[in-house]
Amino acid sequence: MLNIITYNLNGIRAALGKGLAEWLAVEQPDIFCVQETKALESDVPPLELEALGYHYRHWFSAEKKGYSGVATFSKIKPDYVSTETGIEVSDSEVRILRTDFGDLTLLNCYFPSGTSGEERQAVKMKFLDDFYDFVSKLIVTRPNILVVGDFNIAHTEKDIHDPKGNKNSSGFLPEERAWMSKWLDFGFIDTFRHTNPELIEY
Repeated sequence: MLNIITYNLNGIRAALGKGLAEWLAVEQPDIFCVQETKALESDVPPLELEALGYHYRHWFSAEKKGYSGVATFSKIKPDYVSTETGIEVSDSEVRILRTDFGDLTLLNCYFPSGTSGEERQAVKMKFLDDFYDFVSKLIVTRPNILVVGDFNIAHTEKDIHDPKGNKNSSGFLPEERAWMSKWLDFGFIDTFRHTNPELIEY
């Protein structure tokens, strides 16, 4: 069984400076997925990750310095790696990195945020619809899909601080929560909620 950890780092260089490598040495996941790397592969010396056994490092980085980015580090060689989804926002804003390990397809994702205004909220909602369609087609040939990352959506009141105060905030809007319900009804499992159904944590 694979041990997979996902983490929104909000900057991998800063995280390495705050003990990320030491933490990984303790946790020892087989695959480590990160979002918001905010760096190019060339910005991060590979020695620390190499020494921990992450010989396979795949980056999807923005040309714009300090923006977005996802990366998947693994001790196991993936059979297939792709950053192409046909989703305009993902392909232009580096938001989805796919790696296949045997019959498992791992999608490392950083969903857009709509907090900066109506225009970005519209971009986010289109991304959600496009992502749903993308996975709906992919699952026909790759039925074992694991989606990890930052959805930028709190699904239930247990998933957010002050649900009443945030009812009109991006990330907890009714249409976003409805999309998440549709996503789970499609057959995906929220692994955190599955194992912690009553825990109020976010």
